[in-house]
Amino acid sequence: MSASNRPKRSKRFVSILATLGCGYLLLLACGWALQRRLLYFPTKLDVQTAKAFAAQQGFSPWPNPAGEIIGWKISANLPSIGSVLVVHGNAGCALDRAYIARPIHDAGGLDVYVMEYPGYGTRQGSPSKTSWLQAAEAAFAELPPDKPIYVVSESIGAGAAAHLARTHASKISGMVLFVPFDHLPSLAQSKMPLLLPYFFLADRYAPAADMKAYLGPVKVVLGERDQIIPPKFGKRLFAACAGPKELQIIPGAGHNDVAEQPAVWWRSVFEFWRQRSGRRE
Repeated sequence: MSASNRPKRSKRFVSILATLGCGYLLLLACGWALQRRLLYFPTKLDVQTAKAFAAQQGFSPWPNPAGEIIGWKISANLPSIGSVLVVHGNAGCALDRAYIARPIHDAGGLDVYVMEYPGYGTRQGSPSKTSWLQAAEAAFAELPPDKPIYVVSESIGAGAAAHLARTHASKISGMVLFVPFDHLPSLAQSKMPLLLPYFFLADRYAPAADMKAYLGPVKVVLGERDQIIPPKFGKRLFAACAGPKELQIIPGAGHNDVAEQPAVWWRSVFEFWRQRSGRRE
């Protein structure tokens, strides 16, 4: 190589590096701007359509004092002995969760409330960690305070459920967490490492840190072959739970195969809650 060609090749190499660097920065910028679209997948419904679909599923509207529908309810057939608040995952809407709510109801004795997130179903607003946690607090405040309250979460709903466990630790008598995670930035980093979400993710749910404050009974249910939230993230959350706890890993199950359990399974959960809720410190 002649001496005269070396500067040209060096400049070309620097130019290529600069182009790649600019492209990567553009990729990061797009990831930052679109991150909530990559995280939340809401189904929107008008009120009339939602009420018609709710009736088919056996739900009735759950309004707040202002008359806004904040979720959907299935009332106990017998005199209620408590309430279950269901905090669903990041796709669809609350009305899609009959596969969780109906078996809980059929197991007997509990009113089931499925809260809705801002930007989902009939609710106005946009999904974010702030809006979800505010919605969870508002929903919790509307539950009957004179009977036991239980919380059930699905997938990313663990973020809001664990928040409630920290802020209302003495008021929650038991929990079930389906396919949860310990720390959303860590999970996101494992899925999209080039976008560096560990450093740049805006909605930094950290259920493991929140669950350390809760001493009530918790059942964590994972799918052995979950590719969306691999079991190791749920196991880390389970390790952080400070009270009585049970871990169930369903063989061969994927992410969407875990939360649909029969009434008999829920009766065993009720028994676990009842037996262990009296052991709080």
